[in-house]
Amino acid sequence: MTDIDTTRAALPGGSYRTGDLDLTRFGYGAMQLAGPGVFGPPADRDGAIAVLRAAVEAGITHIDTAEFYGPHVTNELIHEALAPYPDTLHIVTKVGAERDAEGNWPHARSPQQLRDQVHQNLRSLGVEALDVVNLRVGGFDRPEPGSLAEQFGALADLQQEGLVRHLGLSTVSAEQLAEAQAIAPVVTVQNFYNIANRQDDALVDQTAREGIAYVPYFPLGGFTPLQSGELASVAERLGATPLAVALAWLLHRSPNILLIPGTSSVAHLRDNIAGAGLRLPEDAIAELDAVG
Repeated sequence: MTDIDTTRAALPGGSYRTGDLDLTRFGYGAMQLAGPGVFGPPADRDGAIAVLRAAVEAGITHIDTAEFYGPHVTNELIHEALAPYPDTLHIVTKVGAERDAEGNWPHARSPQQLRDQVHQNLRSLGVEALDVVNLRVGGFDRPEPGSLAEQFGALADLQQEGLVRHLGLSTVSAEQLAEAQAIAPVVTVQNFYNIANRQDDALVDQTAREGIAYVPYFPLGGFTPLQSGELASVAERLGATPLAVALAWLLHRSPNILLIPGTSSVAHLRDNIAGAGLRLPEDAIAELDAVG
């Protein structure tokens, strides 16, 4: 990709409508804009601003963030880089966790803590209402058993007050999704899922049937890239990188999957967009489907 106009033309996947919310299937995850370990400020603040602006200029309308990234850092960067926000831009944030002095991610899910976090997001992003708030329920990479009714009910109250437009969930089970849907509509589920971690296959299919966006976090395997012989073999055969193939497979997996790969580099952002637009032949898809 040599320029933004070319990138925009190649933005993969089109868009996905969940309720009255229209999101580009290829979004941008802002987590990596914070410092090492998602803690503290970035080493290159100007570079972080440039990445955010390049994402929007490329046609991306879906940016994922959280007040506890940094903490505060990514939201403040988004506000500095992009406000006043285009009408087409949708910023999705998360609540339900905080950061301690050691950089850990303890739960923070009492109704009052959730209310406080919503107001913190409103202030740092500089908006009167949040487009989407995801309730983080489980741990780092998997759901934790238990009811979410009290917590999701607190967010539903904030939605009724006009402070939140849409509600979503992060790191949840099918049972917890059903419990939440009995309280208020759910527009998105954000869980750990990629070509090598397929424990959510049934939930991907369920959310597709129900018109709910499914947003895999760590689509490239987490803080270390995916390692798979089959993935590498397909990539070599197609003349692509393994990470490009992994992104393209996710978009092919189901029409309700939305990607939010993150990067702190404009060049890497463009590479990710180009990679996700890779067309996978049927034999490659069959080979990749067998990885999980």
